[in-house]
Amino acid sequence: MATMALRLLVRVALLVSALAWSPRAAVAAAREYAAIFSFGDSLSDTGNLCVDGIPDYLATARLPYGMTYFGYPTGRVSDGRVIVDFIAQELGVPLLPPSRARNASFHRGANFAITGATALDAGFFQERGLGQGVWSSGSLHAQIKWFLEMKPAICGAPEACRELFRRSLFVVGEFGGNDYSTPLCASRPVSEAHELVPHVVRAIGEGLEKLIAEGAAELLVPGLLPIGCFPVYLTTAATKQQQQQQQADAYGRRSGCIKDLNTLSWVHNVALQRRISELRAKYPDVRIMYADFYTPAIRFVLHAEEYGFLKQPPRACCGAGGMGEHNYNIAFMCGQPGSHACEDPSNHWSWDGIHLTEAANAYIAKGWLYGPFADPPILKGEPTT
Repeated sequence: MATMALRLLVRVALLVSALAWSPRAAVAAAREYAAIFSFGDSLSDTGNLCVDGIPDYLATARLPYGMTYFGYPTGRVSDGRVIVDFIAQELGVPLLPPSRARNASFHRGANFAITGATALDAGFFQERGLGQGVWSSGSLHAQIKWFLEMKPAICGAPEACRELFRRSLFVVGEFGGNDYSTPLCASRPVSEAHELVPHVVRAIGEGLEKLIAEGAAELLVPGLLPIGCFPVYLTTAATKQQQQQQQADAYGRRSGCIKDLNTLSWVHNVALQRRISELRAKYPDVRIMYADFYTPAIRFVLHAEEYGFLKQPPRACCGAGGMGEHNYNIAFMCGQPGSHACEDPSNHWSWDGIHLTEAANAYIAKGWLYGPFADPPILKGEPTT
């Protein structure tokens, strides 16, 4: 009995230790970064799309967005913090101001990510008759241009800039999700999205090389989430299934996710990791870290209860008033009239059917910081209480 009680106490202690992870918990293990510069899309945006006011179409800048941590919408497409927020807090860096913010200090970093961003420029899609699916002008290379334009205000002289960037963390991505959604949301076949993979990965690689040329020596490059598990695509596919009588084997037996779309994510991630490997060989003095989005999100679906999430099919916390299996309806999207959020976002991994909850972002950030969801992790060692 004593042995059983001891084992129980050990298990409880381990659980408490895991739950108690908080910013700067592992100071001894932390790398010292002078600043963080972030590039990406809505998974990273901290307000660039609404610094000049909230556009009428932008539901993501209204409550209940921001309800969990900030208590008000900030332009983050989540109920609270996004992954780069958790990374900044753990590294002791202030939350990154959106690069378009006025009267902000960018000496400890800036966030150039903007909702709707693509890896490829808008002209690429316009040439293919897909221009209507691109509604943000902030492609990866546009964001790097914004970064270069900001340099004089950040660090002044070229040598001072190179020294600052050498001691900074550059988070480059995620990119690709909006590129692939452009043909998918235009009801084009998945094969057309696959044709974009080499173009998207090449654009990401070119962006990394531009930043390395500026002095970046530590770069974190996230891959894609398993987009076949997104409620938005699952809802669309359910409608198509009724029309086309799709076969049940189009969905994962255990996950319920769309196989073809998850394969697309997997193909992108493999190609991106191959490109990162090539760049590591080309720039041996530069540390390029691959950040895995796919594995933790799949675990949220398959082993939800281990992360404190409800065991259910992929389902948005904030959405169509509980209607439908996935709680997603384009007419009642989160932030629009007729939608509402679940009582406890912390027990959902999907916030609005497209983006992640703060709880999911926290788990993924920890995996990128300390492993196992990054190669190599940002930090060495383990978080402690």
